[in-house]
Amino acid sequence: MGSGQVTDWQGKHVTVAGLGVSGVPAAKVLHARGAVVTVVNDGDDARAREQAAELEALGVTVRLGDGATLPEGTELIVTAPGWKPDKPLFAAARAAGIEIWGDVELAWRLRGPDAAPWLAVTGTNGKTTTVQMLASILKAAGLRTAAVGNIGVSLLDAVLGDEEYDVLAVELSSYQLHWAPSLRAHSAAVLNLAPDHLDWHGSMEAYAKDKGRIYEGNRVACVFNVADKLTEDLVREADVEEGCRAIGFTLGTPGPSQLGVVDGILVDRAFVENRHKNAQELAEVSDVNPPAPHNIANALAAAALARAFGVPPTAVRDGLRNFRPDAHRIAHVADVDGVAYVDDSKATNTHAAEASLASYESIVWIAGGLAKGATFDELVARSARRLRGVVLIGADRALIRDALARHAPEVPVVDLDRTDTGAMLAAVQEARRLAVAGDTVLLAPACASMDMFANYNKRGDAFAQAVRELGA
Repeated sequence: MGSGQVTDWQGKHVTVAGLGVSGVPAAKVLHARGAVVTVVNDGDDARAREQAAELEALGVTVRLGDGATLPEGTELIVTAPGWKPDKPLFAAARAAGIEIWGDVELAWRLRGPDAAPWLAVTGTNGKTTTVQMLASILKAAGLRTAAVGNIGVSLLDAVLGDEEYDVLAVELSSYQLHWAPSLRAHSAAVLNLAPDHLDWHGSMEAYAKDKGRIYEGNRVACVFNVADKLTEDLVREADVEEGCRAIGFTLGTPGPSQLGVVDGILVDRAFVENRHKNAQELAEVSDVNPPAPHNIANALAAAALARAFGVPPTAVRDGLRNFRPDAHRIAHVADVDGVAYVDDSKATNTHAAEASLASYESIVWIAGGLAKGATFDELVARSARRLRGVVLIGADRALIRDALARHAPEVPVVDLDRTDTGAMLAAVQEARRLAVAGDTVLLAPACASMDMFANYNKRGDAFAQAVRELGA
């Protein structure tokens, strides 16, 4: 298939791996273009049967409960991003010399010749917030844009819909990047890198390499985190277009070709005349909502990408002022008896939890859930001095309890051995008992939620509900 645009799909035998949010639109798009589409799916539950019926009505073949065998005559596989690279289906495809694309690769190949350029963002944490901030800044500059990709808005819909865009703010996961070999962004950012999804990628090296793909072929700017050397290493290794620049962001005073913070002001020393002497004020730290350190870093990364696209400084300020973060991201729920209750259920790994814990001085920490192979020694050692107490919930809480015993033995710990629906209320009540006025009770679990809750949203909702019951 090569790396160019594919114009003639007529009669091409394409296998779509996985139904779900990306598989169904991919199958429909390919079928509409005349491809002979077969969908294979591991699961055979009610939801899968419903989606299969919808596709079969259009004339697409669907094989449920069989995601391992390569259908006869397959010329290309388009996979859902979550499917692991070591699947038997992909081994068979590689042995037969068949290309494997993800939904992002498919969207990239289906773009028209005058399609909107992509400003792309990846990283272990902060992707969604940064992409939403970026879209808000681009809109403030009067540009037609949308926040798309791993954020829940399908790239296929954005690329093939009737809406015309000037530029797209694109969130990309490591999974999506793994399956997107020909993607070439206008400019891109890697916000940070910490061990995550290692069960999927196989190693930290493989995970970093997939994140680094976002820089391949960048035209204007590769944006990296000065505080995270791994992100700068990825820029060095990337094969970019002539004239593309490495642009750092930092919470400290920026050097030339960097954005940073000086006396409570976000400043740009990258996209200015004579950057060795000059700096451009962009916004105030108070324009960032909430102004927690890691969120200021997100704002600087978004500003760097927007400036790379030529956006004026006033649009950065206005875009950040207009931005409202999603639920469950360091969201202040309520104050009860002088104690602040904060929901950061979105902190599903240790890196996100560490950023959250660094935002407050005296904390009663509610943590635990599914560890996904993570270890907690570093997180606990770095955060120990801030902890007044800890309440542990969830399947893998013993891993955190052991790390606390090693690195914060004097901190009181309540170990809640229950996974029923009332567990969160019990956790909040225990946290209240440990907290004194001026403290923050922080739900930053450092773990995934699926042992007890459908997703991190439901976990955050349960926390907020429990806090409201305390207040009542």
